Amino acid sequence: MTINIKEINEKDKNGVLHPFTQLKDYATGKLGEPTIIETGKGIRIKDAHGNELIDGFAGMYCVNIGYGRTEVAEAISRQAYRLAYYHCYAAHTTDELAILSDRLVKMAPGKMSKVFYGMSGSDANETQAKLVWYYNNLRGKPKKKKIISRERGYHGCSVLSGSMTGMTFYHDQMDLPLSQIVHTGAPHHYWGGKPEETEREFSARRAAELDQLIERLGAENVGAFIAEPVLGTGGITPPPDGYWQAIQAVLKKHDVLLIADEVVTGFGRTGSMFGSQHYGIEPDLITAAKGLTSAYFPLSASIVGEKIYKVLEDGADKVGAFSHGYTYSGHPIGAATANAVLDIVEKEDLPGNAREVGGYFQARLKEKFVQLPIVGEVRGVGLMGAIEFVADRDEKKRFDPSLKVGARVSKAARDRGLIARPMPHGDILGFAPPLVTTKAEIDEIVSITESAVRSVMDELVRDGEKI
Repeated sequence: MTINIKEINEKDKNGVLHPFTQLKDYATGKLGEPTIIETGKGIRIKDAHGNELIDGFAGMYCVNIGYGRTEVAEAISRQAYRLAYYHCYAAHTTDELAILSDRLVKMAPGKMSKVFYGMSGSDANETQAKLVWYYNNLRGKPKKKKIISRERGYHGCSVLSGSMTGMTFYHDQMDLPLSQIVHTGAPHHYWGGKPEETEREFSARRAAELDQLIERLGAENVGAFIAEPVLGTGGITPPPDGYWQAIQAVLKKHDVLLIADEVVTGFGRTGSMFGSQHYGIEPDLITAAKGLTSAYFPLSASIVGEKIYKVLEDGADKVGAFSHGYTYSGHPIGAATANAVLDIVEKEDLPGNAREVGGYFQARLKEKFVQLPIVGEVRGVGLMGAIEFVADRDEKKRFDPSLKVGARVSKAARDRGLIARPMPHGDILGFAPPLVTTKAEIDEIVSITESAVRSVMDELVRDGEKI
């Protein structure tokens, strides 16, 4: 298929409201023309001008099985021809939905019972909040409603999930966060640790801060704690040593539910099927999306633990039907897509590949970047990685934000054929390639990144910066 690039550019500018885009700059042409992505295969995508790029971020952490998997396209087609849509209200179902739900309950960590479906991680976390409130109402604890999230945590950008997200630029001018959401400290030892404080000591302090916060709010007012096993958009930051053990002890002490946001870490990215399994987390509720369908179809899942579901079921005689749902909840094409994707994840052991190739990736990142004078930290787990740039390693001094070092490295990488993401909250270059990535492809990613980093280092020197 040949497209008219000029026509598409004009239609895009006339009609699309792009997320996270400087609207005036785009409208006036300052940002240039839109990038029209046409095709994808494996870990590579191609734009309308024929330029090929390695997608080092799997779209938005989501295309885990890689692009162009015809077996998934065929599953979508088969279901669309057979039954394109029916709702799952009032105990209606489809075979694919029933199979998927049984599969997820058995696959998920902890003692899970049921699955509720939406279309995005944002709406799945909205569902989790409503479940927390519903659960506590039904068990006679109507004040136990506040949800604690973490600074730099990412849980979506709808009204409630955007409030859970601990980044101010999601709140500014949007009248967020809502009062029901409270934030506690980020689990990043590099920036949050005190001098000479070990990771385990830092984790104990973060847990003590959480304990004190719950006591100030009143445990009778706190319903849940939501967190990603590994911070994603907040900087691709694995938890420090002892963190989850210490945090879970506090939650159990105060009868506070744990919502594990596995939107990024679910289905293999850390090297385990779920990030919760990787870090010994025992969640009460699990949020899944992205890797559930590898973004071949929009689908999210709120996986409900036995403890919570039992209260919901027991309360049904008193309150009647469970009054929550969307037109597209349990969409049959989404369910068929997820089953086809999970078949690939299991058959090709993508968590195992993320563990093996991810270990190689982490080693190569450290080998090439730890010693560079502008690199403060190299971190990651499985096929998630980040390089954080600083002006002074010894003093842990950040670059002046106006230098936009992280964004410049990202652009330099893209100019060389690699998509790597500039992360917020610092000068950070993030990676989350598809879980089908090979060691040879990791070598390509690292080589391009090294060239990009060194080119920006040279620019900084020419501009008079001391590095």
